[in-house]
Amino acid sequence: MARELIRLDNKHISVEQMKMSVDRVLECYIRNMPNPPSPLIENYLREAGFWHMATIGRGCKLDPKLISALIERWRPETHTFHLPCGECTITLQDVHLQLGLPVDGYAVTGSASSSDWSAVCYVLLELERIGYSRAYILEIIGGYLMPDLSRNLVHLRWLLKLIDFRAADELSWGSAVLAKLYKEMCGATLLNKAKIGGCLSLLQSWARFRFPFLRPRVDHPYTFSLITRWNRSASYVGIPNSLEDIQLLLDQRSDTQFEWTPYDDPAIRAVIPDEYVQNPNAWHVKVPLVNYAKVEMHQSDRVLRQFGFRQPIPVAPEVFDEEHKADLRLLNMDWPRYWSGYIEMWKNRYDYIPTRESIIVPELACVPEYMPWFRIHGKPYLLSEEERRRQIRVYLNWLRILAIMTGNVVLRSAFTVGSIKVAIISEFILG
Repeated sequence: MARELIRLDNKHISVEQMKMSVDRVLECYIRNMPNPPSPLIENYLREAGFWHMATIGRGCKLDPKLISALIERWRPETHTFHLPCGECTITLQDVHLQLGLPVDGYAVTGSASSSDWSAVCYVLLELERIGYSRAYILEIIGGYLMPDLSRNLVHLRWLLKLIDFRAADELSWGSAVLAKLYKEMCGATLLNKAKIGGCLSLLQSWARFRFPFLRPRVDHPYTFSLITRWNRSASYVGIPNSLEDIQLLLDQRSDTQFEWTPYDDPAIRAVIPDEYVQNPNAWHVKVPLVNYAKVEMHQSDRVLRQFGFRQPIPVAPEVFDEEHKADLRLLNMDWPRYWSGYIEMWKNRYDYIPTRESIIVPELACVPEYMPWFRIHGKPYLLSEEERRRQIRVYLNWLRILAIMTGNVVLRSAFTVGSIKVAIISEFILG
């Protein structure tokens, strides 16, 4: 509590963006799987815990402006998004239900070096079906789940985790994916960054499930894994398509329209297999997430409303500045030994579950002191009050001109300026 919560603003894009003449839109990357897996390797993919991933990695299109707007709200200090509604984040629950990946298992770590990678490839990829299964999973990991900024390379260390498919299924791949995404989002908050890696489809899907005003209209039923919802045709009429509009809507609407527990929707819950909701404690742990050189804190205590619990004022977040300097360029590093303390915490993760109090009524979803505290110590708004008023004046003037020009545009009395602009354009175009 004594330590300052926001301490990295001097190099955060949210501060510099307001001074820039051109908005920064990050380069985003995903490699969709070109074809569904062959039935001949289905059993191997199931055995390794990658079957759900093998069936969802096609048809996803990323929205770089949406992703860039979210990164502007991301705080490396807390691993949460700061919004008018408070803190929120992508959690182990989201990885588990969106991607269908296991989260309750051993940390994904080990040696990332080999004296002869060609020999590793020869041994592990030579058998036809088993080798093809390993290669398929390797492509999922490097192209969809944990792509780096190279865009066309994948580290062969992952192959060492696929020697035994049953052992692979005992790993917490979900926590590894989340650690990578946290690391990429933290790096992308720096002004000089132009690209972002990690599982951006998860980030985008998380936002669409939480922000109804950023969600394209989809008419088909929900399916599992939940991220597949956005792989088919959707209507984007009324959805903001400029960074400026998304920034304004996040400031205007997040306070009242953020959906804290979207997975409680009966239509969504009905398609989630029972085994995925039998142990919710696995989602609530406040522990470091380890992925070889990466170690990132899962700050579940700051977003208890996402699990249906009352939010108190959280304790000060741990500072991982030194840990963030480690990467795979430290060749021949024994990562399990290097991060032994954090790996031990992960092993004992159920000892690190925050105190939880059920929400009795929505109005008491957080303690009375929380929002006043957050408005002072957090960063609920990206735009200054003056900038928000300026943009609203611009939009209102634009609406008046459009109404005069068209003569037949009907303005409804209850609206939010950022979306009215899009709604009127749609009405005008559609006649």
